[in-house]
Amino acid sequence: MTAGPDRARAVLDAAAHIAGLAAGGATLIRDGANVMYRLPGQVVARIGRPGREDTALREVRVSAWLRRNGVAAVEALDDVAQPVVIDGRPVTWWRELPPHRPAEPAELATVLRAVHALAPPDGLALPLYEPFAHLDDRIGAAAGLADGDRAWLRGHLAELRRRYARLDLPGPPQVIHGDAWQGNVAVPADGPPVLLDLEAVALGHRDWDLIQIAVDHADFARLDAADYRAFVDAYGGYDVVGAPWFRTLADIQELRWTTFALSKAAVSADASAQARHRIACLRGDVPRPWTWAAI
Repeated sequence: MTAGPDRARAVLDAAAHIAGLAAGGATLIRDGANVMYRLPGQVVARIGRPGREDTALREVRVSAWLRRNGVAAVEALDDVAQPVVIDGRPVTWWRELPPHRPAEPAELATVLRAVHALAPPDGLALPLYEPFAHLDDRIGAAAGLADGDRAWLRGHLAELRRRYARLDLPGPPQVIHGDAWQGNVAVPADGPPVLLDLEAVALGHRDWDLIQIAVDHADFARLDAADYRAFVDAYGGYDVVGAPWFRTLADIQELRWTTFALSKAAVSADASAQARHRIACLRGDVPRPWTWAAI
C-alpha cells in the first residue's frame, strides 16, 4: 500500500472493492486519527487507526444496540462486511446523515440521559472508561516542550492520579458515551437528535459525560448560565458542578484537552501555540475564565 497523503485513499479503494461498494468519486470529509470519506449512494467510510479492529467492530455493534434500545445513533450498514481491514486499518461503513446542525446543550443532555438509563449490554464487552489513557505518552513524546513544563505536567498528572484514587464515586459503572459534547450529537431538520462517534463508548461514571459541558460553563467563557441551566434541567436537575469530585474530574478533563494539543504540536504551529497557552492556564499563569481555541 502506498505511503504519504494517498495512503488513506488507497486503503479506502481496497476496502471498498472487498465490500462491493463503489468508491469512485469519493470525497474526503475529515483527515485525522480517523479518516472519513463520503461515497456515492449516501455511504460514509470511516478508516480507523492501525490495530483498532476490535474498536471498530465494537462501534458497529454499539450502533445497532443503541438503535434497538430507542437511542437514535449513526447507522452502520448491515449488508456489507464490517470492518474490512487493510494494512491493519479497519474500515467501517455508515449511512450518511441528512443535513444537520450540532446539538444545543439541552438536546445533548436529553440524549445523554437516555444513554445513561440503559442497562449495560450483554455480549458487547464494553471497556472500562480510562480517564488517564494516553496522557503519559503524550507528555513524554511532545515535541518542543520545555523541560520545566514537561516536568510540571508529569507531576500534575501524578497528583491527579492520587486525587482520583481517593474519590468515592457512587454507583456501579454504567454506559457512557465517553466524548460527550454538542458536536457529537447531530440534529437533523426532521427526526430526533442522532448520537455520533461511538469509538469511546464504555462503562464508567456518568459524570464523565457531564464534565465537558460543566467545565465549559465553570472554567471557560464558552457556555453562558442560561444554556448551562438548560443542560442541567434537561438532564433531570443533576448538576455535577455541585459534586464533591467536580474539581478533580474537571482538572483531569482540562489536562486531557491540553495533552491533545501537545499531540498535534509537532505538525501544527497553531496547536503548538495553543499547547503553550493551555499549560500556562493549568499552571495558574492565566486567570479563569479561560479562552482556548479549537484545534
